Amino acid sequence: MTLLTDIASLDAIATLADSLPVADERAAAAATARQASLTKPPGALGRLEDLAIFLASWQGTDRPVITRAQALVFAGNHGVCDQGVNPFPQEVTAQMVANFETGGAAINQLCRVAGADLSTVALDLDRPTGDITLTAAMSDEDTLRQMRRGAEAVAADAQVLILGEMGIGNSTVAAALSCAAFGGDAAGWVGRGTGSDEAGLARKVDAVRRAVARHAGVRGAAMLAALGGREQAAICGAVLAARAMRIPVILDGFICTAATAPLFDADPRLLDHCLVGHVSREPGHARLLDALGKTPVLALDMALGEGSGAALALGILRAALACHNGMSTFAEAGVAGG
Repeated sequence: MTLLTDIASLDAIATLADSLPVADERAAAAATARQASLTKPPGALGRLEDLAIFLASWQGTDRPVITRAQALVFAGNHGVCDQGVNPFPQEVTAQMVANFETGGAAINQLCRVAGADLSTVALDLDRPTGDITLTAAMSDEDTLRQMRRGAEAVAADAQVLILGEMGIGNSTVAAALSCAAFGGDAAGWVGRGTGSDEAGLARKVDAVRRAVARHAGVRGAAMLAALGGREQAAICGAVLAARAMRIPVILDGFICTAATAPLFDADPRLLDHCLVGHVSREPGHARLLDALGKTPVLALDMALGEGSGAALALGILRAALACHNGMSTFAEAGVAGG
């Protein structure tokens, strides 16, 4: 994927929307017409109809298919853990990556059921990012490098891309990115993550407040360098690469969605091809979805990460296409009323 190879600065990310593919309105209109001809009352399949039309608009055909779904889980470690924001040590990130690679995690089971090819990309786990309460998480150069790594991981033959993450401390990073992008007090964005107690929650809120204040005024993709992490940068790179290849993206929960907030801040159009698989139990996620104007596919009271909610949403997309492509029209079925 060459989209980001010529990008020399994070500020240039904001210029990409003008040159990236957009939804195919003709294909969407044709898919909408097909929905109207199927043997059901108009609108009876609700959101399933909308999802089929959405996929049609990005595949450029009134009969979209998913023959290959790719799932990518990016993993990184965070210097803000020095502030006591997580009850688990950062060694858990590498241990969970090993669990993904041997098939033992929830995401492995959900991808198998949903029919998605899963890969894990570990991003310099022995080198945590800078502590965002004291300094920038990454240099601009490192941020762009991680974005390119994310972009290069996207398979050109996929019809849909599932994105997930793993990283001890990254719910604090997600809250900081959300707070920086959309404002409000840090407490409204911070949740318990992997199980922080009251004292741990207070440390998270304090860390987010200090980090956002330290990097006040940073906007757009530069927020990734200031407040993000390597997995957040890789997620953004994958999102942009998928857009260049007209591949719809299913984002996972709070952390994965928050990773894309810098892209939205740079230009909201950069997320037009993205769905959000579910609304997380983390309290900031529903607020974040409102700010992004995104409606989640599912609401199952989950807060695991890993891409788990996005993988479940893939099953809904497959169901939407099964109905869209497999149902008879009124004329084909000889049913009156079409």
